[in-house]
Amino acid sequence: MKKNHTWKNFQRTAIAIACSATLYSGNIYAQEQTFNGRITDSSNTVYFEGAKIEIKELGISVISSRDGSFRFPQLAEGEYTIEITYVGVPKVTHKIVVAANQNTAQSFVIGERSEALDNIIVYGQRAGQAGTINRQKNANKLMSIVSADTIGQSPDQNAAEALQRLPGLSIQRDQGEGRFVAIRGIDPNFNNVTINGVNVPSPESGVRSVAMDVIPSELIQSLEVSKTVTPDMDASAVGGSIEVKSLSAFDRQGRSYSATIQGSYNELMQDTSPKLSGSFTDIFDLSSGAQLGVATAFSWFERKFGSHNMEAGGGWAEFEYEDNATGDDVEAFSTEEIEQRHYQITRERLGAALNFDLHTSTTDKYFLRTLYSKFSDDEFRSRNTYKFDSGAIDLTSYSDNSAHFINAEMERDTKDRYEEQKILSLVLGGENLINQWFVEYDISYSKSSENEPDYVEAVFVGEELDLGYNATGPIPQLTQSSAAHDLNNFAMDEVVYENNLSEDESMSIKIDLSHEFVWQNHNGEFKFGLKHQARDKFTRIEATVFDGGFDDITAQKFAAPSPEYNLGNFGPSINETSLRSFVFTNKNAFEINDLDSSIDSNGGSYTSEENISAAYAMVTLDIDNWQIVTGLRYENTRFETSGNRVELIADEVNDDESVAISPWQVTKDYDHLSPSLNIKYTPSDKFVARFAYTQTIARPTFEDSAAFQLIESEVTEDDGVIETERKAEVGNPELNPYESSNFDLSLEYYPGNIGVLSAGLFHKNISNYIVLTEVQDNGQWDGFEEVIQPINGGEASLAGLELAWTKNFDSGVFISANSTFIDTDEDLPNQADTVGNLMLGYENNKFSARFSTSYRSESFQFLEGDNAVYEDTHTQIDFTAKYYINDTMQVYFNAVNLTDEPMYLYHGSTRYNYQYEEYGSSFELGFTINSL
Repeated sequence: MKKNHTWKNFQRTAIAIACSATLYSGNIYAQEQTFNGRITDSSNTVYFEGAKIEIKELGISVISSRDGSFRFPQLAEGEYTIEITYVGVPKVTHKIVVAANQNTAQSFVIGERSEALDNIIVYGQRAGQAGTINRQKNANKLMSIVSADTIGQSPDQNAAEALQRLPGLSIQRDQGEGRFVAIRGIDPNFNNVTINGVNVPSPESGVRSVAMDVIPSELIQSLEVSKTVTPDMDASAVGGSIEVKSLSAFDRQGRSYSATIQGSYNELMQDTSPKLSGSFTDIFDLSSGAQLGVATAFSWFERKFGSHNMEAGGGWAEFEYEDNATGDDVEAFSTEEIEQRHYQITRERLGAALNFDLHTSTTDKYFLRTLYSKFSDDEFRSRNTYKFDSGAIDLTSYSDNSAHFINAEMERDTKDRYEEQKILSLVLGGENLINQWFVEYDISYSKSSENEPDYVEAVFVGEELDLGYNATGPIPQLTQSSAAHDLNNFAMDEVVYENNLSEDESMSIKIDLSHEFVWQNHNGEFKFGLKHQARDKFTRIEATVFDGGFDDITAQKFAAPSPEYNLGNFGPSINETSLRSFVFTNKNAFEINDLDSSIDSNGGSYTSEENISAAYAMVTLDIDNWQIVTGLRYENTRFETSGNRVELIADEVNDDESVAISPWQVTKDYDHLSPSLNIKYTPSDKFVARFAYTQTIARPTFEDSAAFQLIESEVTEDDGVIETERKAEVGNPELNPYESSNFDLSLEYYPGNIGVLSAGLFHKNISNYIVLTEVQDNGQWDGFEEVIQPINGGEASLAGLELAWTKNFDSGVFISANSTFIDTDEDLPNQADTVGNLMLGYENNKFSARFSTSYRSESFQFLEGDNAVYEDTHTQIDFTAKYYINDTMQVYFNAVNLTDEPMYLYHGSTRYNYQYEEYGSSFELGFTINSL
């Protein structure tokens, strides 16, 4: 029934869009002629996007698209002067003639005045910077862009790491690799991510944020970050919108190819890893006069690495005690447990894109874009957990912030997990100019999945051990008796086996219609459109918990040598292969804990459906040096979620435990009307000022809004009185989305050559902020002792200053620096006060090199009990160098994380560890051949 409902909505919207297209294309009328052009280089092999083309006599201008093309509709017969402006080259002026009853097409060359200049704008670091600066300068909204040329000059392995170089952007790392992207410090769940214009569903369960590390950098033509939105964009962009554009054959003329082979070495784990990538494009002339462009790219990378980690669980508590030796009162801190973790990881990325572009004329274009990405993470974690909440304690040892426990407990456990994430994106569409109406349309399908098959976790417990710690900094010092490193003392206590799957599937259809007009001698454009997106996401957990039948097996049966571990004495490890073999051979004989298995499986499984129907209208008006873009966007959201109410009933009176499971389903509808205004003022070619007011939203994460309830009920008897104590953790399908009012003001100065100096102010006021809190007193949970639920918890605001400077000097030296300073009225998750990047480099016709530094200040993460957990400042330094053997072959060297910067999270003060993890430096050597 749910699938049928979604499909019917999709069909209705498709019919409405088709009728709209027929209506507006059938009531159009013939007017003046259209002039079409294209901006290229002197060799006619590279096209330039973002060039400004102006007709001097009429005072109207347009911006060239990604294939260098541009058009002027509604031109009367006659002769005109066009002026082409592109940062990095002198202005170019040409005379054009528009003849009656004839649409004219012509190519224009920039950069032909000197061979050296042409090389500057076509190749290397300057090519990428020149292209992005022009596109940002001439955009109708505030944008930051990174191009394929710039990515190729960096050691960045995925889209997330490439984006961290842009102003106001930072990344969240997983095992040292960039994964999620934050715009101006805003939580990544608040961003909108698209591939070739199609919304990307998230492969991970429970979240909306897209892990950008699943997209290899080699498949990317450009990455565009819109910090302000226009009405023709999705409203779900409180942080901003990220657009991933893959390769097109019309990005350059004729046949092109590239191939790269690389080897890398991780210093911490002393492992080597291979990488292969390549691309090919060609344009075929068809007998009808049309052109077919074919572009394909692939990337494969297998990386072996790991990390060393220490974590303090349960937080640090302050207390006071009397010293047995002196009788003085002493303040001390204690924690319940400290973990040592050792990770061995193999990550594999496989990405492929196959794109077709059919141009039947200069105004009729059709395309098919496909992108497939597979990311696998094969991880084996060994962990030692020192438990300090049991056993006798020697308080005298607290005088130096250390503690010694007698008869304490320790666990040795393993996690053997293979996780595979996939993203498939397909979009079919086109654009036509029909009697001065420009029509764009597409239909798309995308699917993301995360599969975790045959997950195995095994726990071995040792008791009556002498354990201790000294908590004086990021790396707690652990002490233990020799018995703690004897695996014969650790009996198998529990085995967890899981098969988990999360899928997120989306279909969308949209149409945009635009028409240019003249109002009081000023040029403008009216644009409107419709869009419908149907999305289905589910998470399925299949867990089996074994807690007996192990026949007194100890960890010694699976003994392995002690691993190299930089953070202390890890002791012997457990062999992954022999343990997995033992579990699979004997699991049918293990005793199953039916209650825990049922709770984990049913409580963590849910389905959510989301249908979004949108309509918008916008106007662009050019008045002398001013450009105004304004309009409204309307979005209706229908959300439905279904899951389970799972209650564990522990009846001590009747000595019975049971689980009650009942389905839970909720439907919610809501609407949003989002106005926006973007104003650009360009008094000269060197100066641009912008102002924007926009309203955006961020829908709740699927985990927060899921229909699940986990309830614990304990029945006890005291003096003949039977009492029931109930606690719960529940989702909230009635959550409202975040709503944000955004103000932006920026100034940009382009001093000449290739460079830009910019400063921007921004302010966001976010309402309906979602917080996790206790709700047992809200009238809906009578009789419950504690209920934890996400709710809309009020407002939050932030303001910031964004500064950026990019400059290329004639000597070949170049510099790029940016920083963002953010002030908030309260602690927001993942919000850093300062983020910044600094890049220093040198480039000539044979050699290029650069140092890159990224910085992120400390940031609040979450509350654990009464303690706030923060992530410490993070500064990473990378180096890359490239030598051009000739025009088609290069050899390069990359050094990543040169200073071995760790990740450190702490409780309240940097003295008290929450998580400390180090990854080591990595070094890469590669060879590239291409057609340029």
